[in-house]
Amino acid sequence: MADYHLLVRQLHVALVLSSGGLFAVRGLAVLAGLRSAMAAPVRYASYGIDTALLTSALMLLVILKLNPLAVPWLGVKLSLLVIYVVLGSLALKRAQHRHTRLLAYLAALACYGFMYSVARAHHPLGALLPLAN
Repeated sequence: MADYHLLVRQLHVALVLSSGGLFAVRGLAVLAGLRSAMAAPVRYASYGIDTALLTSALMLLVILKLNPLAVPWLGVKLSLLVIYVVLGSLALKRAQHRHTRLLAYLAALACYGFMYSVARAHHPLGALLPLAN
């Protein structure tokens, strides 16, 4: 299975970018009042991408023999993922007011960006790492 590490990693990165991009576009559409953002084909595409993303993440954990609870940057990334999902849900459908949706959308994008920086740096501080030195 280790022979597939590079392929699975590249797939994972592509899915991360696809998932984040789709969320960004859907969030803008929701804020603009477009119903198409929540249409069944768009939702199913999102579910499919996110399912494949989770599968590739689990495959990487197995291939690299990593325990997300023992590797600090992975623990931070998983914690941020939970926050991102909650904020995304608020931004796309759960928040009752447009202002709350906008705040949740911006916070979810910031969370996504920081999560990405943690993954790239392989460090819990991610983009904040230069400030710690």
